[in-house]
This record gives sequence, structure tokens and C-alpha cells, in this order.
Amino acid sequence: MKKIILFFASVMMAAGVASAQDINSVTETYNNGAMELEMGNKEAAIGYFQAALTAAEELGEEGAQIAENCKSYIPVLMGSIAKDLIKANQFDAAIEQLNKTIEVANLYGNVAEAEEAKALIGQTLMAKGNDMINSKNFAGAIEVYSQIMAADPTNAMAALRLGMAYGATGKTEEAEAAYLVAAQNGQEKNAYKQLSNLFVKKAAAALKTDKAAALELALKSNGYLENATAMKVAGTAASALGKNAEAIQYLEKYLEFSPNAKDAAQMKYTIAATAQIMGDKEKAKVYYQQILTDPKFGPGAQEQLKTL
Repeated sequence: MKKIILFFASVMMAAGVASAQDINSVTETYNNGAMELEMGNKEAAIGYFQAALTAAEELGEEGAQIAENCKSYIPVLMGSIAKDLIKANQFDAAIEQLNKTIEVANLYGNVAEAEEAKALIGQTLMAKGNDMINSKNFAGAIEVYSQIMAADPTNAMAALRLGMAYGATGKTEEAEAAYLVAAQNGQEKNAYKQLSNLFVKKAAAALKTDKAAALELALKSNGYLENATAMKVAGTAASALGKNAEAIQYLEKYLEFSPNAKDAAQMKYTIAATAQIMGDKEKAKVYYQQILTDPKFGPGAQEQLKTL
């Protein structure tokens, strides 16, 4: 913040004693505000500057310079107080202070300070939402991010965070809609990654109770971003549903993503056994041979190779 210099009025001898006393009083009030500011007392400084402004305006031309200085400094100080509140994570108080800053800045014709305060309101709301989502106050985060989106429907970061908050509360449709807005406004990579994670978790959860749903959700996850877990879930579900060709396809993709997975031998045995059922002896041989040295699945693979 620019330094405020003490204001000393030059009083012409012809102005008269009363006039000199008036301008001296206003100058003293103004200088008191400057000194309070030097000591870091912003609220007190604003109080003095507002008092000096009122008195200076009553003096007309004689107090014009002091009045102009006060109108310049007051909105800046108000905005500075708002920034202090933001740093202290007092977001609601900061937003209230920023709205006051905008009102006063517009009143005094300080367009730059008003615009900066407007921009800070959006940033403060984002910080508030982030603080809520980090503390797992997802309902509060949804409310804040929705407020940001209402003011700016193209705010990709707010949409991305809104999707996270909805996803954490189990509102999958709302989460997907928010993520798609984020994707349409410059956050496609991050949004699709979150969408893939959202649906793969649901797919894994559904695998125990609803194989068809698990397969559908896994494929939706892969539709946004292919990943090993979704391929494994899709392959396992397809196998359980008797969709052998699809099961092999997805499990082979799983092994491409995770060739050194702990269950790689098990997946290879499943692929071999499924291919054997389908009459694809060559594929069955390839996968059985890959696990011959495995202590758990090797003996079974050796037995099956004898039949082939």
C-alpha cells in the first residue's frame, strides 16, 4: 500500500482566523488517520479519514485536496482489511467487507478498487469452498461452489470442485453433470480422470451384488479414461455373466495396464481357461505356458496343457 504523507494545509493570511482554524482542524484529523495507519491500525485510520472527509467537504474548495485524498485512501484501506480477513480464513467476514469496499469505492469513483474487490469475492468464495471440501463439509462446499457457478457458469475449477463434493455425497448424476461442465471449459483432462474414478469405484462396489451393473459402470469408467481397475472389474463381471469373449478382451487389457500385478497369474489362468472353453486352443496354450512356474497356478496349467 502506498505510503500516506501527512497533509499540511497552506493557509493564506487573507482567509481569516475562523477559516484557518477550520482547515487546521481538518488537517489534524487527516494527519491522525495517517499516523494510525503508520501504526497498522487500519480501522482507526479509516475512522479519521472519514471524519476528515466529511469536514473537508463542508469547507468546499479549501478542503478539496484533503477530501480527494480521503476518497482515494478509504476504499484501499477497506480492501486491505478484507485481504487480511482472507488470510485469516475468515471468509464470510471478508466477503462482507469486500461488498462494503465495492459500495464505497463506487461512491468515491475508485473504479480500480471496486473491480479488484469484485474479483476477490470470487476468489474468496473459492477459498471458502476449498476449505470446506478439505474439512469434509461437502454439503457446505456444494452450496459455495454452486454460488460461484451461478455467478459464472463457465468457471471450470468451481465446476470440478463441485463434482468432487457431489461425488463424495453419493450424488453421481449431479457429480457427472458438474464434471462435464468443467470438461467443456478447459478442465477436460482432470474432469475425465475424476469421472473415471467416480464410476470405477461404483463398479467395484457393485461387483459383489450386481455383475451386470458392475460391467456397465466399469465400461463407463473406461469411456472417460481407460484404467487397469475398470478393465479388471469389467473382465471379472463379463466372465461371471458368461460373456467369455468380452471377459478375455478386458482381462487382456488389464494385463497390458498392469503386467506385474500380484494377481497377474490368476488373470492369465482365467483367460486360458475361458479361451479353452471357447475352443481357442492356441490362446489357451499361450496363457497356460506363461504361468507354468507359478507355484499356485503352474500345476493346474501343466495338467490343462496335457489335454490340449
